[in-house]
Amino acid sequence: MSGGVDSSVAALLMKNKGYECIGVTLKLFNDDDINRCNERTCCSFDDVQDAKQVAYALGIPHYVFNFSDEFKDTVIKRFVDSYLKGATPNPCIDCNRFIKFQKLIHRTIETGFDVMATGHYARIEYDSGSKRYLLKKAFDKTKEQSYVLYAMTQEQLARTEFPLGELTKDEVRRIAEENGFVNAKKRDSQDICFVPDSDYAAFIEGYTGIKSPKGYFVDENGNILGEHNGIIRYTIGQRKGLGLSLKKPMYVCDKDPVTNTVKLCENSGLFEKELTASDINLIACDSIQGRVRLTAKIRYKHPEQPCFVEQIGEDKLHVVFDEPQRAITKGQALVLYDGDTVVGGGTVD
Repeated sequence: MSGGVDSSVAALLMKNKGYECIGVTLKLFNDDDINRCNERTCCSFDDVQDAKQVAYALGIPHYVFNFSDEFKDTVIKRFVDSYLKGATPNPCIDCNRFIKFQKLIHRTIETGFDVMATGHYARIEYDSGSKRYLLKKAFDKTKEQSYVLYAMTQEQLARTEFPLGELTKDEVRRIAEENGFVNAKKRDSQDICFVPDSDYAAFIEGYTGIKSPKGYFVDENGNILGEHNGIIRYTIGQRKGLGLSLKKPMYVCDKDPVTNTVKLCENSGLFEKELTASDINLIACDSIQGRVRLTAKIRYKHPEQPCFVEQIGEDKLHVVFDEPQRAITKGQALVLYDGDTVVGGGTVD
């Protein structure tokens, strides 16, 4: 229970199904970090109080589990290391992967409970033919969250329920209002919880204690175009905020931490048809056999695109899109779909 309306309604629905429930809120970072959070993030002190009030209204116990050490090692550190290597990670996926659906499900089993329920907008179905649990898209396509859940394993899917998978956000808010929940009209969290002001560079420099060194912007031929303020301040596809006066619009197309350069190109140079991804997790099958026709997302808000997918190694996927895609970014998640079913995914190389 994050303190938001979604997990609150999920708790209500599970109780109404006859489950014996407890509510759990996770403490994911130190008090100083929590005090910096605002209403656009989750995990603040106010969020804990909102979750506790809802649990009290539902007549269920509420607990706070301190997973701050695990969160620091498996989410924050991975986020920082990835940025320093020139990639652009999605820490929400790592939080789901290592904290909510690994550490917390392990705690669920330890305490003798059968399943863990969350407020994610997604669905889980068991396919008797393949004898596999399948992760499927939510009915509400505007809130659909299967993208950030692609790393779930069969064991985790078997222990998880998503009560909101067949509801719309409007229906969820209506249920919360009808039950008098204190957070019925609370805004959705949007920022990364441990970077509440979205200033990733300032967070990374504060976390490491090291100032990201200045270097050079270069064009595709290696010509120097000007000076940058540290590669962690730029993302693939970025045009604004470069601080350069150029004759034509130029965009970030690559970052090289070895030479400490940021490469710029024209918009046309951002489009590519192919990618490889590693650190893969497959849900709908053990492996991808042959060249398979699927759709893929390369960012959370990216529309699915038709493609051919091939598994070229035990932990490697090769994807060829029908049409060139703009700003394929190292470190982001590739998620593959067959209709409403998540086939699996990996990290873009």
